[in-house]
Amino acid sequence: MKDLFSLRGKVAIVTGGNGGIGLGIARGFAGEGSDMVIAARNQGKTAEVVRAMEKEYGVSVLGVKLDVREEEQIRAMVKQVIEKFGRIDILVNNAGMNIRKLPQELSASEWDEILDVNLRSAFLCSNAVYPALKKTGGGKIINIGSMTSILGGAKLAPYGASKGGIVQLTRSLAAAWGPDNIQVNAILPGWINTDLTVGARRDMPGLDEKVHSRTPAGRWGEPEDLMGTAVFLASRASDFVTGVALPVDGGFSIML
Repeated sequence: MKDLFSLRGKVAIVTGGNGGIGLGIARGFAGEGSDMVIAARNQGKTAEVVRAMEKEYGVSVLGVKLDVREEEQIRAMVKQVIEKFGRIDILVNNAGMNIRKLPQELSASEWDEILDVNLRSAFLCSNAVYPALKKTGGGKIINIGSMTSILGGAKLAPYGASKGGIVQLTRSLAAAWGPDNIQVNAILPGWINTDLTVGARRDMPGLDEKVHSRTPAGRWGEPEDLMGTAVFLASRASDFVTGVALPVDGGFSIML
């Protein structure tokens, strides 16, 4: 049974994988034996993560400087991964950003930036790895959504639109690439302790208390809380699961 969840012999790419949720997922994959590609903009931070993961897990880890808004960089990254490892099995579209403003305060350029980073990049990265996944006989794509994929927020119009789009993109890719044995699913994290949510607590007075009171688990999530779900969706255990948007939120989304 445990072999169902093994990722030995696999190669996984995690965008924005040098911190927060992305790093939590990458550590989960490495713990199950997957070689890793950490693709992010901050080279110094990525280099530290690469050294730490190789030492802790004994897997091969490649750090790649990547701006997910740039299609040429994405395709160059895929080429680099193929040259080093010879294959790609798993992609996690995790890179994301937010600007918290009321809709009337947003500029068109701010809207475009959030949609480019959070949604367009997921399409570009998925499109770029598709030939490699098909060549290996199948693979897994995991898109990172949000509670704002299903719930609204006054200062979250472009972020919510991007994360709602992630769910629909997930379903469309799952339908299109199922015949190629590529499963595409989404994880919808609840309130997780990351650098992004530090800003949310600063900008949204009372948020900490609200999260504690509404979440049946009674706490904020940690990046490590995403590990098990991500490993499941990346492994053979989920070979008949596709097009799903799975909340990992401590029950936040089911509370009145």
